[in-house]
Amino acid sequence: MGHNLPKVIITTTASIDGRITLSRDARLIQPEAARRWATMKPDGADELLGSRRAEHGATVTIEGSGSFVDDDGPPIVLPNPELPESELRRDVIPRRTPLWFVVADSRGRVDWSFTGDDTTSLLILVCDATPLGYLQLLRDKGISYLNAGREQVDLEEGLAKIAATLGAHTVVADSGGTFNAALLRAGLVDEIDVVILPGLIGGTGTPSIMDGNPLGSTGLPIRTELIDAQITPTGMVRTRYRVINESGPKAEQRV
Repeated sequence: MGHNLPKVIITTTASIDGRITLSRDARLIQPEAARRWATMKPDGADELLGSRRAEHGATVTIEGSGSFVDDDGPPIVLPNPELPESELRRDVIPRRTPLWFVVADSRGRVDWSFTGDDTTSLLILVCDATPLGYLQLLRDKGISYLNAGREQVDLEEGLAKIAATLGAHTVVADSGGTFNAALLRAGLVDEIDVVILPGLIGGTGTPSIMDGNPLGSTGLPIRTELIDAQITPTGMVRTRYRVINESGPKAEQRV
């Protein structure tokens, strides 16, 4: 598409067996799930994760709506649209802050209580199929949103809008395995930064670093190249990989 795209880095924290949460229905934003997850974290874990965040220098963090709600969860109550459709479909940035927390939510599934603070603004990526009532809800709450895509959020278009509208050069994706897979298979990721905690979780269907649909019969693994590996005295391992994109907007240029 010729979009000017930001650098995209997937950052994730996982168990030895690659699990990024405790079970399919456990989200680490839930206090009890977070407490149980923290039993795997040795001394220095929070410092390592905090320094990683600062090291990348990203002004935008992006996640999918699945980090906050179940796929089959009940729909939220939406207000009746008060503004014309043409107005509601328009991109809206009611305020600007140094940092942005972006969530892709095609179906309008998350009813936000957090809308931002003095340093961070919430921004939702929506699409042409997002219910008008949800856009009205975002307007009513003063939440920014950008329209990208028709039936669902077009991640390439959304990232291009983030770069152009917010002036973002680097975006960190700190999300679930399904959203990670969508970014990777679209060829949008430049780097993966994984911190492995010294613990095991297991469980069929427990979310992992990369989920989504299985590879097709002719599909190939996404290749990577090691940038750096670090082992801490307390048993954590941090690895960084460059993604070798064979196709998509960030495909390797071949002579």
